[in-house]
Amino acid sequence: MCDGELSAEQKVSGVMMIYFAVFVVPLVAGIVAGYALREKGQANLNKATLPIIIALVFSLGFSIGIDNDALSSLPRVGWNALFIASLTIVFSIVLVELARRKVKLA
Repeated sequence: MCDGELSAEQKVSGVMMIYFAVFVVPLVAGIVAGYALREKGQANLNKATLPIIIALVFSLGFSIGIDNDALSSLPRVGWNALFIASLTIVFSIVLVELARRKVKLA
């Protein structure tokens, strides 16, 4: 390895730091700002939330649409998501029923 090359561990560490900066820092900044301004801008922010979510969903769809690998794996991902969601619903119903019987609710 030359002096200028990074090891695999250093590359992974660098990528993790980028992910941290891109996702965690804005999340924490948003939490702090929301806490500081919790009474002032809530009504205006609620009006902006839906258009922002729509823009995010559009950009996600656009990213999937231009990526042939993601587009071709969409049916498999969809079936996996359906399976996981179905198991979640079934086990939620079963566990709620067991909990109701345990605490003797209706």
